[in-house]
Amino acid sequence: MQFLSNTNIDFMGKRKAAAILSTLVIVAGAVSLAMHGGPNLSIDFRGGQIVEVRCEPAVDLGAARDALVGANVGVQQVQHFGSDEELLIYLDAAADLGVEEGTRTVPQILSEAFPESLVELRREEKVGPKIGKELRTGAINSVIVALALIMLYITVRFAHFQFALGAVVALVHDVLITIGVFSLLDKEISLVILASFLTIIGYSLNDTIVVFDRIRENMSMRRKESYESVVNKSLNQTLSRTIITSITTLLVAVTLFVFGGPVIHDFAFALTIGVLVGTYSSLFVASPVVIAWYRWRSGERLLASKKTGAGARA
Repeated sequence: MQFLSNTNIDFMGKRKAAAILSTLVIVAGAVSLAMHGGPNLSIDFRGGQIVEVRCEPAVDLGAARDALVGANVGVQQVQHFGSDEELLIYLDAAADLGVEEGTRTVPQILSEAFPESLVELRREEKVGPKIGKELRTGAINSVIVALALIMLYITVRFAHFQFALGAVVALVHDVLITIGVFSLLDKEISLVILASFLTIIGYSLNDTIVVFDRIRENMSMRRKESYESVVNKSLNQTLSRTIITSITTLLVAVTLFVFGGPVIHDFAFALTIGVLVGTYSSLFVASPVVIAWYRWRSGERLLASKKTGAGARA
């Protein structure tokens, strides 16, 4: 399907404006992360307990928080989960609710505080701080190894380092913006969200490689044209495929976001942001980096050539 043909958009002419936009968004995310003391990690990475209860009829969120704080159970956060009747409660990892004799569970505390409501335990999860630290280290290592392998693969496939550099810069750009958006909206980063980050990396990389393939083909056929002109032509030739792929992927992500329920809500949200940012970075981040590296290397070669010529004349 080719619904965009013979386009002649000057993508590279807009790369400075795109660089400013990306910088502003990344800086905003970095400021938000600094203000929050880092990303809002879930209990998967920092350790703790999650207790989900259903109160019918719904109870006041502030009153529920006060009841749990008054019971001294190590409550960190209380929030709605999907509906006003569902409460998601975050506790310290050290809390031993209902384990020691005489201790009360969260449903018991809420039942006593709100006798008019039926309180039902829906789920309970606990992750120790040591396991959380191991998961956090493993998550960081997995992202670093993935980026290193991607750089190696693209370098070997295209036989030019600038393509690998452009792809990795675009991937880092996508992940940084997604993390920044999560921080600005104060959303948690869990193992599920980490999976969405790796999915975003795969999606963005696939789109970028298609563009790079076309650049490589056009370079061999358009040797008299400037490098920037060839990149622009390649982006226009793949634009239809890029937009179709993005729209179809967005339809799935948005559908999951709207109808998937609270459990996968943040996962679908991360995918939606990632698809949009990944499409943008394929056009305005990866290719400009390739051009910048090419110009830098060409300038070095030209300077070396001039020095060699001057030395020969001397």
